[in-house]
Amino acid sequence: MGLIGEVLLLPFAPVRGSAWVIRQVLSEAERIYYDPATVRAELARLEERLEAGEIDEEEFDRLEDELLDRLETGLRPSAGTNDWTSR
Repeated sequence: MGLIGEVLLLPFAPVRGSAWVIRQVLSEAERIYYDPATVRAELARLEERLEAGEIDEEEFDRLEDELLDRLETGLRPSAGTNDWTSR
């Protein structure tokens, strides 16, 4: 972008900077959300809750399926990189 374009877009610099920060935060949150170590730790906590009687078998199965889907997504090579977070 040329000098004129930069000058014309200067009033929008705070918005562009904020958008960049938001993309970075979303990218990091998504990385943590799909991190296999994080998902495995949540699976262990879920099993502890089942053994302690805090949840029933049906809820355990539902939550376990969700966590296993996250784990599968996290193990894919392109995990957690949506178009809107990779700009």
